[in-house]
Amino acid sequence: MKQFIPALLFVGAILVLAGSAVYITRWIYSPYIYTIGACMVALAQISSPSPVKTFAVKRLYRQQIIGSLLLIVAGAFMFTTHGNEWIICLTIAAVIELYTSIRIPQEEKKQQL
Repeated sequence: MKQFIPALLFVGAILVLAGSAVYITRWIYSPYIYTIGACMVALAQISSPSPVKTFAVKRLYRQQIIGSLLLIVAGAFMFTTHGNEWIICLTIAAVIELYTSIRIPQEEKKQQL
């Protein structure tokens, strides 16, 4: 199980990147690739356990889950709207994911000291 979650996250991230990059060409299967990848990323982040039980780390993990759910919402926007609304949602999700990926290791290191 320890190797399954990182592999799921890696494959999902590759699919998200590929689906969003190929969407520019208006290929009909790119929203499907993106959404499957977003679901894999969300599943990996939801099922990853939190080793530290402090309030700050729990809050950051919740924010990370919100970011991954916004990735799925961006996939829904790819299907329903034909504009660039999905890009806004993807950008918000990417900022949240970037912030939590920087802050979680800092907070975990602070708690281990």
